[in-house]
Amino acid sequence: MIKKISVSQLEPGMYVSDFNAGWLSHPFAFNSMMIDSEAHVAHVIAAGIRELYIDTERGHDVGDGVPTATEAARETEALVMHMAEGARPAAPEPRVSLAEEMMRARNTFGEATRIIRGLMDDIRLGRQIEIATTKPTVEKIAASVMRNSNAMMTMRRLKNLDDYTFLHSVSVCAMLVSFAKVAQLEMSSIHDLALGALLHDVGKMRVASAVLNKPSRLSSEEYLHMKSHVVLGSDLIRQLPGIPALALEPIDLHHERFDGSGYPKGLKGDEISTAGRMAGIVDVYDAITSDRVYRKGMSPAAAVQKLFEWSKFHFDPAMMQLFLKSVGIYPIGSLVRLESGRLGVVIEQSDTHLLTPVVRVMYDGKRQHYLAPEIVDLSRPVGSGGGDQIVGYELPEKFGIDITRFLM
Repeated sequence: MIKKISVSQLEPGMYVSDFNAGWLSHPFAFNSMMIDSEAHVAHVIAAGIRELYIDTERGHDVGDGVPTATEAARETEALVMHMAEGARPAAPEPRVSLAEEMMRARNTFGEATRIIRGLMDDIRLGRQIEIATTKPTVEKIAASVMRNSNAMMTMRRLKNLDDYTFLHSVSVCAMLVSFAKVAQLEMSSIHDLALGALLHDVGKMRVASAVLNKPSRLSSEEYLHMKSHVVLGSDLIRQLPGIPALALEPIDLHHERFDGSGYPKGLKGDEISTAGRMAGIVDVYDAITSDRVYRKGMSPAAAVQKLFEWSKFHFDPAMMQLFLKSVGIYPIGSLVRLESGRLGVVIEQSDTHLLTPVVRVMYDGKRQHYLAPEIVDLSRPVGSGGGDQIVGYELPEKFGIDITRFLM
């Protein structure tokens, strides 16, 4: 049986089935292992892990009063749903239609990817870099999100895993703009944050390519080397003229954690700026929902619940709730099951409620066959394009569904 325990309950002889610490965010070669000594326990505690899962059939059990993995997941889901019921998206503003904005978003996303690829190639090759070329593109990303954030959020779900490093930077940029929009920051601040988000991982070009491109989990030594990318990137960008102070915060702080377990400085709480706390959430969300060569990304809806669970320790809970307003409880690209038994892909967030997005319905979950695609706005009643409701999310691989086919 899989159980969720506090790290304070971890003992030698227990088998960890999941460190519950995110992809590539802990210094262990594998995400499951036997704890065979007090030194192992100390290593887990030193890594900043607060809660984890053990397999009682492969190692020692723990006393009564701890939840099973299923019970823990249900508790987190209930908390997320309770929060969603009492929250509303940001006040709706006039915006262009998703269809109208999609082409501009596609072009801007592609332009940003080419620019950050070129910039990172220059860094890797030791050439002089020019930041001025990035600023107009950053402003285009911000403008697209302001017109209709759903378009950019769709583009980030269409990423090619072969270009992860570059596409991750563009995705974090777009998502941080959307986050800042919900936080009602001024446009000048949003532009500065977007620039920092686009550049937040440039230090990885100073990391050994064998570590950066390793198609499996990093070793402890490799993980320590990878962590150096924050300081390497910060030192590099600080040497450039005209970098706004606010743009440095996503670069410096995106791996700091609210409980002090992050790096490079181990800052905690209000020692991490608002921009840094926002960047940390967005960076992790995009990383765990992205496909990599060695593992499949999480479902967007599952990632929301995992981030909410981690916000007890690693993320500012208030910021996490604000983030959920920007992406929704069922973010774009989520495969959801409706009360009717049909499955659909979330393609647009609602202006009125976090639990009533627009869905492209295309699969009969009961009979397990495809349907003619139909757009259903769950915020509308029967007879006007709505009349159904979400009862949960599903994993696309369970049904062999390629989500990208139905996003546009």
